[in-house]
Amino acid sequence: MRRTIDIYLRLISVQIRSQMQYRASFLMSLSATALITFLGFGSLAMVFWRFDNIGGWTLWEVGFLYGMVEAAFGTMDLFFSGFNPHIFSRLIRMGTLDQILLRPLSVTLQVLGSSFIMKRLSRISQGALIFVISVAMLDVHWTPAKVAYLPLVFFGLMCFFGGFFVIGSTLTFWTVQPIEVVNIFTYGGREMIAYPMHIYERWMRDFFTYIVPAIFLNYYPALYFLEKPDPFGMPDFAPFLAPVVGVGMLVASFAFWSYGIRHYQSTAT
Repeated sequence: MRRTIDIYLRLISVQIRSQMQYRASFLMSLSATALITFLGFGSLAMVFWRFDNIGGWTLWEVGFLYGMVEAAFGTMDLFFSGFNPHIFSRLIRMGTLDQILLRPLSVTLQVLGSSFIMKRLSRISQGALIFVISVAMLDVHWTPAKVAYLPLVFFGLMCFFGGFFVIGSTLTFWTVQPIEVVNIFTYGGREMIAYPMHIYERWMRDFFTYIVPAIFLNYYPALYFLEKPDPFGMPDFAPFLAPVVGVGMLVASFAFWSYGIRHYQSTAT
């Protein structure tokens, strides 16, 4: 395990050094990413300036959801960027994955260490800032149980979205090109769970409850943290399913990944 961690850190350090070679470009990318996140939340704030609430939730209650998702997704994108289907598919088209398979190292470890996009730090910090400000404005009643559970929710969100990155990359073993429908569950899912789930149509809620259980990752934990009533009458343990759903998705995605590796056929010429 120690050797694996050491190799991973070395792979990441190479990525960091290469990106820091052009510091002006790096800082501009950070600023651009921060501006996009800021404008996204700013446009949301303008909606609240006009309508006061969305589905009975105030700006800062939605900010609680928004900030958590942005920070968690950004962190996932930082560590799982090697599994981003658009990045990973290039390894297949260029035949680089063949070289990775021949090395006496874990394929998964090499893919994880193949990309580490530092500009994601901007999204993480912006999301964390929105979350902290929202918590301060809401005056959340923190208990030891809530404090202990918060990082587990964050981890569950990371695992969930990371799982879809892994699934999207695995599909490219057969499609070569990334399948855009996967973005519905990654980038689209990020946008969707940044808002209260009860504002959506029933068919959509049912899909993201019983087929893809994203409702338990952010919305139900928020009900617990903010002490809001459950409009759907789920069991009392529903707010505590976030780490179970997230880790379950990641485990299932890596099982699919292992299957894909065993059936991979090179596309290199």
